[in-house]
Amino acid sequence: MYYLYHIPGKKIGVTRDLNNRVTVIQGYTPEEYEVLDQSNDIDYISDKEIELQKSYGYRVDRKLYKNLFNKMKINATEQTSTFPCPVDKLKGRLMDNIGKTWDTEHGTFTLTLETINWIMANIKTSMYNIQRSYIYNKAFYEAFLNPKHIPVKSLPNQKSLKLFENIRDWAKDRGLYELGDSKTQYLKLQEESGELSKALLQDDQEEVIDAIGDMVVVLTNLAHLRGVSIENCIASAYNVINKRTGKMVNGTFVKDE
Repeated sequence: MYYLYHIPGKKIGVTRDLNNRVTVIQGYTPEEYEVLDQSNDIDYISDKEIELQKSYGYRVDRKLYKNLFNKMKINATEQTSTFPCPVDKLKGRLMDNIGKTWDTEHGTFTLTLETINWIMANIKTSMYNIQRSYIYNKAFYEAFLNPKHIPVKSLPNQKSLKLFENIRDWAKDRGLYELGDSKTQYLKLQEESGELSKALLQDDQEEVIDAIGDMVVVLTNLAHLRGVSIENCIASAYNVINKRTGKMVNGTFVKDE
């Protein structure tokens, strides 16, 4: 189903996913926009969008929605995957194509909420055409497909995984991923680190638990904003330290050289 939505005083657009496109990406709650029409006919809804943009006096799209949707063809070479879209408009186009797959020399890539966030954190503008953007295939593979980076034995248990999902759902519902960024989350992490330091010095166990929990929440969101998951980060770190040997020196573990 295609939805023709109206943000009063701002724009008229089309999407297949109102929550992702209008609320998550653009930051408007359901009370702040209205659905003017809906249809399974992409030709009808594309023409209707242009007609209403004109009648409401908004900027009129240069291309019909159906042409934008049909032309989301990802060009994969040995090194890169190129999107027929400039960076500033890419996230919306990717969200409209969730579930889309394409083949590369590093395997089959898929558009999901997690991979889209990674793409937006690592996207580059083509030096030959500013209307096109690209990612490096090897980097995508290392982030999502390389099994050695995500050993099953090192992943948190299912209850822990669910907690991380709950944190991400909470953040998405509040627009943190759309309106926030990794730098502000890092500053938040430093703030929470200060709270932990204070709690440790005061030997306040309740505040220690609260501060550690807050830091995990912030790190979960920071990772997501960088296009990776906290689970993968933990697995990657454990995959390194579980082979490490050393000894305790003055209360600190010192690894062998």
